[in-house]
Amino acid sequence: MNTFKSNNARRRNPVYLIGRAFFRLYILVGFLLRIVLMFSGTDDEGLRFLDVVRVLFVGVFADAGMAIMLTLPLLILYFGLNEWKYSRFGGPLLDILLAIAFLYSLWPGSLFHQYGSVVPLIASCFLGWKLLSFSLRFFIPRLRALWQRCSLYFVWGVYVFLFLIITTGEFFFWQEFGVRYNFIAVDYLVYTNEVIGNILESYAIVPLTVVLLLLTVGIIVWQSRRNRFFNRPPYYPRLLFIQIAIYAGLFAGAYALSAGIFHLGSKNQYVTQLEQNGAYDFLYAFTHNKLDYRRFYKLLPETKAIADYRRLAGLGNDGYKVIATADSTIGPQKRNIVLITVESLSASYLSRYGNTEGLTPQLDQLTKKGLVFDSLFACGNRTVRGLEALSLCVPPSAGESIIKQEDNRMGDLSVGRVLNALGYHSQFLYGGASYFDNMKDFFSHNGYEVIDRSDIPDSKITFSNVWGVCDEDIFNKALTTFDADASAGRPFFAQIMTTSNHRPFTYPSGRIKYKGKVQSREAAVKYTDYAIGKFINDAKRHKWFANTVFIVIADHCASSAGKTSLPLERYHIPCIVYAPSFVKPCIYNKVCSQIDVMPTVMSLLGLRPRVRFAGENVLSASYRPRAFMATYQDLGRLSDNTLTVLSPGRKVTQYSVKPQPDGSFLQTPLNTRKNRLIEETQACYQYVNLYLPRKGAE
Repeated sequence: MNTFKSNNARRRNPVYLIGRAFFRLYILVGFLLRIVLMFSGTDDEGLRFLDVVRVLFVGVFADAGMAIMLTLPLLILYFGLNEWKYSRFGGPLLDILLAIAFLYSLWPGSLFHQYGSVVPLIASCFLGWKLLSFSLRFFIPRLRALWQRCSLYFVWGVYVFLFLIITTGEFFFWQEFGVRYNFIAVDYLVYTNEVIGNILESYAIVPLTVVLLLLTVGIIVWQSRRNRFFNRPPYYPRLLFIQIAIYAGLFAGAYALSAGIFHLGSKNQYVTQLEQNGAYDFLYAFTHNKLDYRRFYKLLPETKAIADYRRLAGLGNDGYKVIATADSTIGPQKRNIVLITVESLSASYLSRYGNTEGLTPQLDQLTKKGLVFDSLFACGNRTVRGLEALSLCVPPSAGESIIKQEDNRMGDLSVGRVLNALGYHSQFLYGGASYFDNMKDFFSHNGYEVIDRSDIPDSKITFSNVWGVCDEDIFNKALTTFDADASAGRPFFAQIMTTSNHRPFTYPSGRIKYKGKVQSREAAVKYTDYAIGKFINDAKRHKWFANTVFIVIADHCASSAGKTSLPLERYHIPCIVYAPSFVKPCIYNKVCSQIDVMPTVMSLLGLRPRVRFAGENVLSASYRPRAFMATYQDLGRLSDNTLTVLSPGRKVTQYSVKPQPDGSFLQTPLNTRKNRLIEETQACYQYVNLYLPRKGAE
């Protein structure tokens, strides 16, 4: 009899029915999503038949684990399916408590009002609704059955709709980054205005939402053919505790399963990404965004790491060096320096590196007139990584960029402070809101004057989107700023960060001609190229032009996905140093890094500052070619045709690197380790992550 009652309760329990339906839907959609992602990736994933079998088989278990964990909110709903709250004692008590809570949310001194923003409105609306809805059900019992059924269908609808939105979002995220949800998705939650605006401008969001709503209704109708939500399921305290215990065991097992699959991994990064569950990856990134370097990476003895880093960086025992010039007879030339950091400009967009679409005619001309670095690699795959490398000239940090860390006051490590000490006025110009990615906080506290969208009058803005003003507008602002600097009789150093080559890829009309989709990456690249060319030509009409060196470099590539965690072709970026009156056209083809750009320019100008940079003058005869590149976890160093990668879990991987005719690199895992290169890589990253002095000298 008890068994029958238990089975009947489980069969009729609407929360159980919702959970079961969601579990089935989650497995089915997850399976289909993997198939779609397999056929929508880039052209170099190279999945074999066994890889496909592994992805689909392991993926089912990954989704099963996460589906069970995602039903946790239903447990809270289950607690509310009881009759006690409508009893003679419980009803009035709960109604009074809800009334007090609602009145508290309206009180100007409440915690909600202290937090500010829209929080008080959200709190008062939510608590007011709970008070009204419960009061109606308590005083009008006939409403309870219908209310409960409508509420259950609403919850089920929300579950399905949100799941479909997240799944659709994961597809677009894969298209953009070539990976499942990761720390980038977590990171961008902080900047909801820009991200939501970006989505609205980049995708047909209204038709997509309508389709997902219709699909949600169809799924609910289809799954409700056999199972209806009963209004009053049996609710036995003993059965409740048993069910909670069973669910707790299932939840713990599901978590262990998901964690095990997350750390399972494969030699092929596409396999690893495809077989995992995006929701779990997101939660993992949310809780593991900051890495404990000592815990996750293989370490050298501290004294050896410091000594090796200083030797490799050319630093003395005090942690400093003087940047030497190629010609010891050259005197300091306090030329103006303009560093243009271009959003997502892969080398592959330039004709020099094989592009046949003619996207960069202006930059193609500059490559014939300036010093070109043919084998320069970005340090990371996000804007803050490029800014970090160019402004601090040290290898990338693990986890968050130094720019976004709380302890980001770098003292005389900053390029801005170094040049300020030589009499320069350092500035950072950005067409968007500089609070994004913590840029304003970092640059304003490290020797730069920050100039952003808020400093541009509306009358001077010809075009803008959610990321900021178009590149022409920020360049025009730069021209007026440099005129003021020149009038003050002080040399200036300015770093300009562009925005137009970023989704939603919108820009002023009538500027370029592009045969294809005008709202595309390629079209945006062509517009950015146009804006840079216009800026250089406009600058030629200003007196300070002849005394100015221009550096055009990307912050990172347009994409970083590949077979390996650090595919070198996805870190290859262009860099051009242009100053027709004093920098001779030249091609430099040795491997180098973003961190070397400013030390090399300082050397060209004969400035000879005393610095703590790891970056070097690559034109020096003593320079040993090497480059740094990293994700937020995998830390790489390219040297002697070998890529050494440090990964969490104290893993070390090495690849033999061979350039290919198409601009890619053949990266073959090494069976025999090159210990010297491993130790050099360890020393560089260990020093930056553990011993790098902040706020001044050691």
